[in-house]
Amino acid sequence: MQSQPDFSAFSGIRAITLDLDDTLWPIWPTIERAERVLLQWLHTHAPATAQALQTAEAVRAVRNEIGSLRPDLAHDLNGLRRESIRLALTRAGDDHTLAEAAFEAFFAERQRVELFEDVLPALEFLAARWPIVALSNGTADVHVVGLGKFFHASVSAHRVGFAKPDARIFDLAAKAAGVPAHSVLHIGDDAMLDVKAAMDAGMLAVWVNRSGVEWPHEGATPHATVASLAQLCEGLSTKA
Repeated sequence: MQSQPDFSAFSGIRAITLDLDDTLWPIWPTIERAERVLLQWLHTHAPATAQALQTAEAVRAVRNEIGSLRPDLAHDLNGLRRESIRLALTRAGDDHTLAEAAFEAFFAERQRVELFEDVLPALEFLAARWPIVALSNGTADVHVVGLGKFFHASVSAHRVGFAKPDARIFDLAAKAAGVPAHSVLHIGDDAMLDVKAAMDAGMLAVWVNRSGVEWPHEGATPHATVASLAQLCEGLSTKA
């Protein structure tokens, strides 16, 4: 059972950095739906490739091979997906130039997210008080998903070439907000990539622990742990 969060450290925050996937929406239902759309597209335009990618294991094998062949794409999930499709098309004897159109079918569906119910009220609350910078290892675009009005800026691993937990991406996000790292509160669901990494980068950090699991790391613990963004906003309302 989670203890009552302590918000006493947050009186001096001047900006928010905010994770996206699994903090604002569940990511795996989104990815699974986008992969189904991709497969349907391939059935229509490249049936031999669709047949070769019928199973999750086949998709994973191609993805892993591209990961080995193209280490330069390690932090570019769009690039990995696009080149995986290209490799699958080539091997199946389909037109490899279809990779771009196939990827666009996947990517359009990947931007259709279903927000957790507490997200819109939380974004309204946070954006009225602090500049918010989206900080993500994923490929969602806050403007495309319809949340752009809440965000001051966006920093994504596939654009900058390094990913959380690298301290450089947190530093870029603080600079995008125009404040020093120690004045930033990072909010995210991943104990390592979001919370521990943000603290290591000199930020304050809140762990959004919707499932109520135990903190997995020894040493420093989150400045606060919340079960929802609603609980976070309720606590921050006394510090704003």
